[in-house]
Amino acid sequence: MKKVEGNPITPAGLAALKARYDHLLGKERPEVVEIVSWAAGNGDRSENGDYLYGRKRMREIDRELAHLSRRMKAARVIDPGEQPDKSRAWFGATVTIADEDDDQRTITLVGDDEQDASAGRIGWSSPMARALRGAGLGDLRNVRLPGGEKEWEVIAISYTGPT
Repeated sequence: MKKVEGNPITPAGLAALKARYDHLLGKERPEVVEIVSWAAGNGDRSENGDYLYGRKRMREIDRELAHLSRRMKAARVIDPGEQPDKSRAWFGATVTIADEDDDQRTITLVGDDEQDASAGRIGWSSPMARALRGAGLGDLRNVRLPGGEKEWEVIAISYTGPT
């Protein structure tokens, strides 16, 4: 597997970014513009809460739109099902690992824009994902975490899990 460059993302992750962008641009922003326009017509803007809040919210939306646009332009879509070496943990792999106490954890290696630790989706540039890159069944990997270093054994790898 060659090095993953740019902003790796699964097809589902890119679809979620596009959906968020479309929602902000097509629904939220026009609603806020309408409120700000209405509030601006009410006179003194310096003490008009609707106007002040609306302008602030519009700046937040515009910032998020710009961020999403940059992330989508840098995105490199990788379909986990098309990984050539499915015997090792690469982008999109769902990996089951066990620690010294045989506590098991199943995680999926995804793009940083789609990570959600509570759902078991770990960002590609996280310490855990970096440690697991290229690991095969039975491999031991040390991960440096805020609480100290921990050793994990890879006990299962699949490419059919959530993306």
